[in-house]
Amino acid sequence: MSITVGFVGVAALFVLLALRVPVAIALIGVSFGGVAWMLGLTPAIGIIANTPFSFIASWTLSAVPMFLLMGFISYHAGLTAGLFEAAKAVLRRIPGALAISSIFACSGFAAVCGSSLATAAAMGRIAIPEMVRSGYSPSFASGSIAAGGTIGALIPPSILMIVYGVFAETSITQVFVGGITIGIVTAISYSIIVLLTCWLRPDIAPRRPLDADDLDTKKALLNIWPVLLLMFVVFGGLFSGFFTATEAGAVGALGALLIGLATRRLTFPIFRTSMIETLQTAASLFIIGIGAAMFTRFLGMTGLSGFLSNFVAGAELEYWQLMLIVVVIYLILGMFMEPFGAMMVTLPVLLPIFRQEGIDLVWFGVLLVKLLEVGMITPPVGMNVFVIRNVAAKYATVTQIFRGVVPFLAADLVVVFLTIAFPAFVLYLPSLM
Repeated sequence: MSITVGFVGVAALFVLLALRVPVAIALIGVSFGGVAWMLGLTPAIGIIANTPFSFIASWTLSAVPMFLLMGFISYHAGLTAGLFEAAKAVLRRIPGALAISSIFACSGFAAVCGSSLATAAAMGRIAIPEMVRSGYSPSFASGSIAAGGTIGALIPPSILMIVYGVFAETSITQVFVGGITIGIVTAISYSIIVLLTCWLRPDIAPRRPLDADDLDTKKALLNIWPVLLLMFVVFGGLFSGFFTATEAGAVGALGALLIGLATRRLTFPIFRTSMIETLQTAASLFIIGIGAAMFTRFLGMTGLSGFLSNFVAGAELEYWQLMLIVVVIYLILGMFMEPFGAMMVTLPVLLPIFRQEGIDLVWFGVLLVKLLEVGMITPPVGMNVFVIRNVAAKYATVTQIFRGVVPFLAADLVVVFLTIAFPAFVLYLPSLM
């Protein structure tokens, strides 16, 4: 009977999501209703009363608003404004320099942001107009920035990785380090796509390098010292073991605040805007997390998690069969759901299975975030695509942007395949810690 209730609850959850009910409300509603059905109204009220505090009171989760604050201050105070110019100065002599520069500028922005949407929006405003003026097709220019934005959640600090580490009860720092590898490989794969496009379709992406006389490399690199200093302090302390991932968030927020004041770029209106956006974003993430925590407890009470784990073990699925199922699940969910919601809906079901199968949870966390970010550029609800549409509406339609991300999606699938085929290249750096 309990397992049946679990299946009904999962089915009800996806029905609610299909009806566009917010993820948090769907998770909380199904969990409350399921527990009330099995145990009565009083235990259901007890869960809905106790779970928010038990989830939010996690010390590790305090890193989420801190890293968010670091990113918002860095963005609104203009500490990241010179990243694109610096990348252009370094990469100007190669074909497709503007597109490749935008991809690596996204990687640099990701190191102080942790959000795909913010990365795509920030770089889109700067890079797309210049790329179109230089002869890139609007579709390819927009698609490259939409794809480059996905690196925002791969290179730490990544909000998705922090929350995953809390739910999976694994080292956030090790997931961070594994994410660096995949983030760099992703940036390189996107750059290869640009180079191939320049070679095969110069009408879409011009082959000619940038005019070297137009750029002062030394000045461009000096302009990004605030970002470099912030990255050095946060990552240097984090990876040397001087402070934990949780403490790194507070150090990063304080560092961004002090650098903004020292450079006189941080005003009170900017600080107020950064605080408001931090609170709004953190609140929206936490309420989904509360719903996922309730859903995990509900599934545990029904015994569905154990049943599915035993079923997978009894089915004796090969490694590649299991991974194919996981990839298909997340690619389909990514077409219709935002990454955080997709992760919170699926982790209560999948984590017990992976523990049963002995799959490394650090490696899976990196693969999971990569799969979730692929969903950010897949139709019909590729959120990065719609962000780019908003910031560059006069250059490309939604359809054109989706067409522009197709070659980058092919690169993503290659990276996913390599991640699954060679887990060691993700786990090598974490193993050194």
